[in-house]
Amino acid sequence: MKILLLCADDFGLTPAIDRGILALAAQRRLSAVSCIVNAPGWAADAAALLATGVRCGLHLNLTEGRALSPALAAHWPVLPGLPRLLALAHVGRLPQQAMADELDLQLAAFERAAGQPPDHLDGHQHVHHLPGVRQAVLALLAQRPGLQVRHTGKVLAPGWRLKGRLIAGTGGRALGRQLLALGRAQNQHLLGVHDFADRPFRTLMQAWLASLPPTGGLVFCHPAAPALPGEPQAADPIAHSRRREFAYLASSDFANDLAAAGVSLQTSSGGSS
Repeated sequence: MKILLLCADDFGLTPAIDRGILALAAQRRLSAVSCIVNAPGWAADAAALLATGVRCGLHLNLTEGRALSPALAAHWPVLPGLPRLLALAHVGRLPQQAMADELDLQLAAFERAAGQPPDHLDGHQHVHHLPGVRQAVLALLAQRPGLQVRHTGKVLAPGWRLKGRLIAGTGGRALGRQLLALGRAQNQHLLGVHDFADRPFRTLMQAWLASLPPTGGLVFCHPAAPALPGEPQAADPIAHSRRREFAYLASSDFANDLAAAGVSLQTSSGGSS
């Protein structure tokens, strides 16, 4: 059977995201979780996540909220959005030492709350592969022999090939070549690209499962449980999509679709289900 890695991104960002990911991890519906450590919920919810046994990684965040590094906070009191970060990265105007400092401090924040190093590293909105950031990531690998990094250079994006090419072309291929040469790529192929529009998530997953190569691949997803009454609501432009993802991944439809496609989900124990 083909092996699927399913990684839920953005843990720590909102209570609804954390609650949804915790529920899916308890159901053994996830292979891994990527965590935003400069977000409000990380320190509070890290212990509950680790208790599920799911593999946990650092979701390097350079586009939302505030930096942990004094050097980067002095440069950007509030982190820039992705369009600005992309533009600055590709004209060589990112403060590289501040980027390295921020990576170090986000790693430290992960380890302080988790009590262990991350199993993998990737980037919120794929920022880990950008020029000016990937140099810090590659330098880190020399210090962390067991750390794997999400390979964003081979993107399978049925229906959204242009967006897939954009991800690969903004730094995914450049970083991916080095990860593969070092044997440090978390995945060979990446799936999960879509536009977060109002469409059934099951249809998307079925297309990704049909596109999965014999060597398998990693699907990144963004589930969240419904918000509770009175729960603080952060501005989240993809909140509706997150709830659809959660409902599908928690359902029997997901298990049925895996079986129909001849795909086995790699779980946190290292086995498959």
